[in-house]
Amino acid sequence: MPVSLYYADLAWLGTGAPAVRPGEDDVTARPGDEIARRGDESARPGWDRVVSGVVIEVADGRITAVRTGVPAPPPGAVHLRGLTLPGLANAHSHAFHRALRGRTQRERGTFWTWRRQMYEVAGRLTPENHHALARAAYAEMALAGVTCVGEFHYLHHDAGGRPYQAANAMGEALIAAAADAGIRITLLDTCYLRGGFAAPLEGPQLRFGDGDAHAWAERADALKGGGQARIGAAIHSVRAVPAGELAVVSGWARERGAPLHFHLSEQVAENEACLAAHGRTPAELLDAHGVLGRNATAVHATHLTPGDVTLLGGSGTGVCMCPTTERDLADGVGPARRLFEAGSPLSLGSDSNAVVDLFEEARGVELDERLATRERGHWRAAELLRGATSGGHAALGWPDAGRIEAGAPADLVAVALDSVRTAGASEDAPLETVVFAATAADVREVVAGGRHIVSQGRHLLVDDVPAALAAAVSAVTSPFTLKPSTSERV
Repeated sequence: MPVSLYYADLAWLGTGAPAVRPGEDDVTARPGDEIARRGDESARPGWDRVVSGVVIEVADGRITAVRTGVPAPPPGAVHLRGLTLPGLANAHSHAFHRALRGRTQRERGTFWTWRRQMYEVAGRLTPENHHALARAAYAEMALAGVTCVGEFHYLHHDAGGRPYQAANAMGEALIAAAADAGIRITLLDTCYLRGGFAAPLEGPQLRFGDGDAHAWAERADALKGGGQARIGAAIHSVRAVPAGELAVVSGWARERGAPLHFHLSEQVAENEACLAAHGRTPAELLDAHGVLGRNATAVHATHLTPGDVTLLGGSGTGVCMCPTTERDLADGVGPARRLFEAGSPLSLGSDSNAVVDLFEEARGVELDERLATRERGHWRAAELLRGATSGGHAALGWPDAGRIEAGAPADLVAVALDSVRTAGASEDAPLETVVFAATAADVREVVAGGRHIVSQGRHLLVDDVPAALAAAVSAVTSPFTLKPSTSERV
């Protein structure tokens, strides 16, 4: 079995790896070493540990050994300059939203008016142009250090809701796009049955629906994972799935040991409508139907009551924060720290892909809370990086990924410490430099599953990513006229 060698000037070995002594030959994987989804591992030994002179041995897509204190790259090793991190996990993406970047900024309004503009793009997608757009979007993610994406996928059918001859043509296009870009994917196949509480689907929304949750489950059963892809489930929101059908989706995920994600309390209007329809908050409704739990992740969780925080944390339900989208859509600032302290693991996502930069998402969690509370220092840099690495991978059903240790998938991201943003970094604070100063543009090398996919900031599988993005976006937006809307029906 051929072995590849990587030499990191500096590497973050602080995601739960066993202690490594300088010069030690290797760190072997041990059964049961996976980090539990619930709880704060920041107190574990080595949590913040950045070490120098690290040799990482890779075979068959996995790390087989880690050696530290090596003064120079051994012969044949790929030199990873700067700070090497585990691969980043983008836990919440809608790939086709990438086509909206810059276009929706010309209008005023709210989330609900933006949603109408998004539907115009959704109405133009085919399996072919969806694949091209997602391939380019995932290549952009790879350039930003993302080695695994959670695609929250609800665009299932053709115009008017007509099934494709291949029922999962759209989902399969996304799986193929991730493979083409060299990254892993968890396809979170989404149940989306209503246009609002007791409201039917209409217009482009008809493409999202399967009729009922049992029909959704039958179609989702035909999706195939394996290799670079895993299949998970999603409840779009409590407004899009009737209460009586929530358990069908959560049961499907639980029976298969699959991750289950859902948008939660992103908007005040959604909370008010849920209270009017059910007399409960969205979190209370999901809890009553058995949706919350350790395999589940709430996305956004912006407008929560103290009781909601207790329900989510007490059940071990994870929370995925998407600060750049939550700002872009004027959603608000969620109680991320209170949720974390209550027991909800953190993950991060780019959501609408208005920005693709997991470092920006990580620091956004801290900086947004500073604005909301007028206090600094809610999160340590290592905690935020864990949300971007092992926390995100665990939320997507890859519990052994997102850390640099023997047995883990060989996902490595080298971040420059000599760019105009990071130059002059304190030697004892490289994590803080990366979280609070670096951007996606500082990613130089990316290895995903043992495959070198980005070298010196250039994607090795997708030639000319900007050109690929421009062509793919043009195909679904030209000619494109955003139609202002005053409709805010939930």
